[in-house]
Amino acid sequence: MKLAPVAQRLGGNRFILDEEEPHIVVNQELAKSTGTAERIIAACPAQVYSLGADGNVAVEYAACLECGTCFELADPGALSWHYPRGGFGVQFREG
Repeated sequence: MKLAPVAQRLGGNRFILDEEEPHIVVNQELAKSTGTAERIIAACPAQVYSLGADGNVAVEYAACLECGTCFELADPGALSWHYPRGGFGVQFREG
């Protein structure tokens, strides 16, 4: 069975963006120097992270599934991650 692309599979979810308080912040220097950048880019199931043209980690936190994989793989201080404030974040939908 062939899986649909990630964007299509996540298309049914709703994301309520908290523009005042992002729940993911990357310390670019630590992420690059510790290897965190490569690990979180490769492991994120929602493909929230990518490498920008400037070599920094770009974050599309509005698509975050809040699974915590990146937080577990990041070296201390390289990534600030917490659940979004109440009323914000992912809302999973069936169908």
